Formats: sequence, structure tokens, C-alpha cells
Amino acid sequence: NVTAGTQGMLAAQAAAGLGTIVTSRRFVEAATLGEAVRELGASSRIVWLEDLRIGRLERLGGLARALLARAIHRRAAQARADDAAVVLFTSGSEGTPKGVVLSHRNILANQAQLASVVDFNPADTVFNALPMFHAFGLTGGFLLPVLSGVKTFLYPSPLHFRSVCELVYATNATILFGTNTFLAGYARVAHPYDFYAVRYVFAGAEAVREETRRLWMDKFGLRLLEGYGATETAPVIATNTAMMYRAGTVGLLLPGIEARIEPVEGLARGGRLFVKGPNVMLGYLRAQAPGILEPPPAGWFDTGDIVAIDGEGFVTILGRARRFAKIAGEMVSLGAVEAFVARAWPEWRHAVLAQPDARRGETLVLVTERPGAERGSLLEAAQREGMAELLVPRKIVTISKLPLLGSGKTDYAALLAAAGADGRAG
Repeated sequence: NVTAGTQGMLAAQAAAGLGTIVTSRRFVEAATLGEAVRELGASSRIVWLEDLRIGRLERLGGLARALLARAIHRRAAQARADDAAVVLFTSGSEGTPKGVVLSHRNILANQAQLASVVDFNPADTVFNALPMFHAFGLTGGFLLPVLSGVKTFLYPSPLHFRSVCELVYATNATILFGTNTFLAGYARVAHPYDFYAVRYVFAGAEAVREETRRLWMDKFGLRLLEGYGATETAPVIATNTAMMYRAGTVGLLLPGIEARIEPVEGLARGGRLFVKGPNVMLGYLRAQAPGILEPPPAGWFDTGDIVAIDGEGFVTILGRARRFAKIAGEMVSLGAVEAFVARAWPEWRHAVLAQPDARRGETLVLVTERPGAERGSLLEAAQREGMAELLVPRKIVTISKLPLLGSGKTDYAALLAAAGADGRAG
């Protein structure tokens, strides 16, 4: 994950005990990663693709050795279901990235779970521009469709809005994956006919804003199918589908996933979600304990999310457990405050942090891209919605552009660093 910065990459290197790194000089130069590669090279061997010259004799020799090894050690050479297949690192949006070890069973189980509720078929074409270092891009947008026999078109950057829209049209793509940030960008620049062949648009990784949902329906006649998942669950936990859909929720839990909700003090609705199933990771690798696998207790993964599940099984995300503030004795969801600000000022991006307050316990700080943002207009918007003044941030900081992770989510760790030691994302 080159967007994690040098420190994030060094943490990943230490956690996974990387001995060899394969890269390209052209890529390193284009992404200005020279300094990062020099630091990584202090502990790992760097292999440059430009230096590899593999001729016909080397290929034939490699094939012969591979066939011989397989014939002699067939059983040893075969991967087992619970062997590690990939290690993906969490986004680090709220701290140091953790290595998530996913097995072959985890990935194949999630493919089967998703295929049981979504009618992928060989006539489809998936268009995936999401980064491959992210669970949504690697397993959701690439491995799951490919293992289901669905043709998949890969594009290297979701930020090339116009190019993505043109290529979705040119490839006759029928299934598109994206996050709210990227889907909103595509909708703004696309011609109404660019997505003529698309029948499913799956959104995840961050909450879908109502403005984005409305824009896609009004301009393209497409309903965004919002889902929910985590790197630790390979990645899909729940999703809306064409047959089972409810706006504002992330759909139903996938088959085979057990869930339990533990109450959270101060919250009248919902609780902390724990899940268990064949798609739940083998465990974590941490930079503080390199190479030591830390499995989830008794197979239960703590999502860290506060959710509510209605009588029909639809899951609503209320916020991250760490992204709640206690203000004057009341628990306030920072995500809910962000959603309120987004409704009031839909043209810009916003983030809400919490800072200690001697009198009220904590206070809300709004970081926004809106020029000239001031609290008075937010108070008026809160009055129109019948919202308590408690939910209106007391402090507003304006910046030119919110920092984003490669997945399109807000980089709260960068915002925290900018806010100083007395601020927090939740």
C-alpha cells in the first residue's frame, strides 16, 4: 500500500517479516517512492523487474523443475484450505496498520457466500478500479468475480474519473465496484449513457451519502447496492441485493455468518457487532510482534462498529465504537454528525473529530473543505431538522482538501496529527 506512507510500509514490512520486495524502477520513479524503497531495502532484498531477463531456456528449465517438484512432492506442494493465502493490511485510518492473514478457505467461503445472493454469471463483465492492496479491491473486485468465472477488467486508479467512465462504456461492463467518494466523482463527470450496460453497482468501504445515491438514480437510473465488510472478513459481511434492498442500510448478513450484538453503555439503540464464520481471518500480524499470528478469540471478530439489526435482518451502521464522543453525559456518533453536515453542505467533504473539554467532557470539531464555513448556518440547519444543538460542532476548521486513504476513506490518522495531541477521531 504505497499510500500508507513510508512509516506505514515499514510497519507492514516488520509485521509480515518481509525478506524480499519485488518492484519496478519505473513505478518507484512515477510514484516518487525512492526514499521509501531505500529505507525498506535496509531490511529486505529489493528485486527490480527491469533486471530480470528470463529467456526461453530459463522458462523451460523452470517448467521442468516445477513439474519434477510437483511429481515428487505433490502432497507437500498443494495448498491446504487453512493455509495463508494473502496478507492484507488495514487502512490505518485510526492507528498503525495491522496485517490481516486470510486463508484460502476465507476467500473461497466469501466468494460462495456472495454468489449465493448475487447472480453473477459468465455473461457479466466486472470493472474494478479499486486498489489491489485493499480488501474491497483485491478480494471483492478481483478474486471473487474471477473465481466465479466472471470476466474482470482492471484499471490502476479510481481517481481518473473521466477515464474510468469512458472505459466502463468501452468494455460494456455490467458490474461496477466503488466507494462513495469515487462513485460521486464518476457521477459528476459521466455522460448519462456511459453506464448503459451496468446492472449492478456495489458500494462499500464508507457510508454512501444520500446525495450520491440520488445522483446515480436520477442520472443513470441505477440503484447503489450498499454493502458492509472488513478486511478481516475477506471482506463482505452484509450487502443489499436487487431482491433484498433497503436504502440507508447495508443489507442482510451473508449466509453462514453468525452475529452477536453487545450493548454499549449510554446507547439506547444498537450495540457493538461481533461476527463469526468461515470467512473470518486466521488472525492479525502486528509490527510490535513480527511473525506472531494473533487469532480472533474463539473465532469471533470484533468489528468495532455499532450497528442495529431490524426484525427483517437488515443491518444499519450507526458508527464506529471509537467514533463516539461523550458530551455532557450523552453518547454522540461522530459519523452521524458528519452525515448531518453533509446534508447541510453536500458539495464539500467533511470530517468530525472529538477533543477533550473540561466542562462538557468532550467537544466536537468539524474539519471541512467548505470555504467560509461558520457555525450559525449549521445551527439553522439543525433547527430545520429538529436536531439538538449538542450535535452541532462548536469548533470549525477549514482546509483545502481532506486527506484520503487509497480506498477513498478519510485519513483520520492524518487529521489527528494535524489536530494535535489533544484531538482524536473517536
